[in-house]
Amino acid sequence: MGKSRVHWLCFPFLRLTSSFRKCPLSKRSLIIASVCVVHLLLVVSHFGYSQHQRERGIDKDKYRNARGLYNLDISDALPDSVALQTGASFVVPTRSNVVYITLKSKRLKPAHIRGTIRPKLRRKVRRNKDAISAFTHYKLGTLERDAGQIKRNFASKTSLGETRDVYYKSLDITHTSHTDTQIDSHISYIRIYSQRAPPWLSPQDVEAMRFLADANVLRIKEVSHGDSPTILIFESETSVPMKNQKHTQRSNVCGGQCGVINSPVDTTEVFAFHLDRVLGLNRTLPAVSRKFSFLHDGQPCPVVSWDASLYPEGLLAGRSTVRLTWGEYQNSLKQKCWHKNISPKPDSGCFTVHHYEWSKLALFDFLLQIHNRLDQSCCGFRPRQEDVCVELGHHAQCGDPNHIQLTNIIHRDHDPKHLVFTNNKGFFDRNEDNLDFRLLKGIKELPELAVSVLKSKRLREKLLQSLFLDQTYWESQGGRQGIDKLIDVIERRAKVLLTYINAHGIKVITMHV
Repeated sequence: MGKSRVHWLCFPFLRLTSSFRKCPLSKRSLIIASVCVVHLLLVVSHFGYSQHQRERGIDKDKYRNARGLYNLDISDALPDSVALQTGASFVVPTRSNVVYITLKSKRLKPAHIRGTIRPKLRRKVRRNKDAISAFTHYKLGTLERDAGQIKRNFASKTSLGETRDVYYKSLDITHTSHTDTQIDSHISYIRIYSQRAPPWLSPQDVEAMRFLADANVLRIKEVSHGDSPTILIFESETSVPMKNQKHTQRSNVCGGQCGVINSPVDTTEVFAFHLDRVLGLNRTLPAVSRKFSFLHDGQPCPVVSWDASLYPEGLLAGRSTVRLTWGEYQNSLKQKCWHKNISPKPDSGCFTVHHYEWSKLALFDFLLQIHNRLDQSCCGFRPRQEDVCVELGHHAQCGDPNHIQLTNIIHRDHDPKHLVFTNNKGFFDRNEDNLDFRLLKGIKELPELAVSVLKSKRLREKLLQSLFLDQTYWESQGGRQGIDKLIDVIERRAKVLLTYINAHGIKVITMHV
């Protein structure tokens, strides 16, 4: 009777069925039991289906989150609401300290950043079997001995007019900037990944840099004249372009396009070239750093563009040099020679160099502390015992400074009013309390463009962009960390120079000459 009450409470609709009431008790119990079983099955199946759907939803969320994680680009300490592009755009949660780990990055093309590092490419080695078989061991040994002789005699003197040529063409050396192996022709050690080079570098500068860094070496020449230091020149198969032949002279020294190889210790030459261009002076010759496997044990050497216009009658006759003493130099500064294109009087003591050129030279030499032009006797600072001026006894001449001869004052044969800054041996290890202020003596004006770069606080940015182009130099200085240390020195000297300008009332004027 208790079961019957429960059934009626659970299924009140059964009361409405008259036929159901008339059925025997046993039959009614059987029907109710069947209905309950069916109902129980329906409830259980519905609950199981709902649980299965929830589990599938959780799995989909996990899979979706996992795919999103794998497709993220590397990003640490991202700012708020940064959208990452990985084929589909989404917004990163606004948590600045979240670090995303990339397991699979997708990059269609390199970013337009000059600091982008190009991945290393596998070099293809091409060996010329005919050339190797044609060379006997005796000839190969002779060639190696000649190359060793060049290295040993880098700073040695040879007789007047003597040149020594060592031909490497027969060894099939088609690329010697880093190794004696053939590399893909489109690979250059001058890295320009954006659409154009920095604006302070002209197309001629870029062309010269690519030649110096990548040109195939035809032969090496060692040339000397009298007491002048030996010059080591490499010549390439590349001929001088027509647009550069206006003031280029062919001589017995270089029949085409050449580069002058300096000692590995003269690395300042490359830095000086980029600093000159960044400051807008444009007085140095293009220079890059390059490795030669047959010279200096493969160490990077500064290579400077050969300019025949500096030698009007050939290398053996000497450069176009302005010869004057310190006293004559100071007098020419007072006379403002060729200022406003006014021809000086015959008895004024002026030389061919324009007045503004000395201002540019003084600023440039002060930043790099180059003293071999205006102060070869080291009278303006405390030299070390190992400095050349002390070893050669030049420092003793400081007692009579007016008669000290200026050196390395160079101009082109066709342009005697403008100087060319060569042999730029600077010093980065000289402290601020021992700077050579003698380089600035007598200077009353400085170029506005160069001073504005020093004041703009963009000197570091521009030097980094410019020096990054020369891959060999960049790597030889220790990468970004080493380059930053060099720029630190220049920035500190720039602050000293700006203070000097204010303290001495030096005018900053436009110098378009």
